[in-house]
Amino acid sequence: MRSRNIYLVGLMGAGKTTLGKQLARRLDKPFYDSDHEIETRTGVRIPIIFEIEGESGFRAREVDAINRLTALENVVLATGGGVVLDPVNRERLRTRGFVVYLHAQPHDLWQRMRHDKSRPLLQTSDPLAKLKELYAARDPLYRETADLVLDTGRQSVVSLLRELLMLLPEECKLSA
Repeated sequence: MRSRNIYLVGLMGAGKTTLGKQLARRLDKPFYDSDHEIETRTGVRIPIIFEIEGESGFRAREVDAINRLTALENVVLATGGGVVLDPVNRERLRTRGFVVYLHAQPHDLWQRMRHDKSRPLLQTSDPLAKLKELYAARDPLYRETADLVLDTGRQSVVSLLRELLMLLPEECKLSA
């Protein structure tokens, strides 16, 4: 039988954590957020990790976190936006669970996050341009990794959850 794990991927602000928590609650599964797990293990916020270790230091920590979290059984996992940059992460996600790409256009993401100061990659003079750049680089990797692409658009969390529940394979809906 295929794994019952559900992994959410997509750009920052796509709703992975928000939708993931609701999905886990509905399916009675534990919820994990890889960024939160990294912060818990290091004792510092991700912007500080970026500041001290750079993006490469953070990505090394992310590979370790994804390995640990994808080894768990019957969970919902929200991943960081850049998780797909590493081929090892893509392979672990693909082979250890069902991957849902929460697809959103850069302009919609910018609308959601334009006042959010906690996103290190958006601390630039033109955050929308940065989102477009990230989208261009990552969208093909998300699609390559995903079992399902769910367009988030401007839907509410409730309607997204309803749509996702209809599209998930039955084995993913089973709890422990």
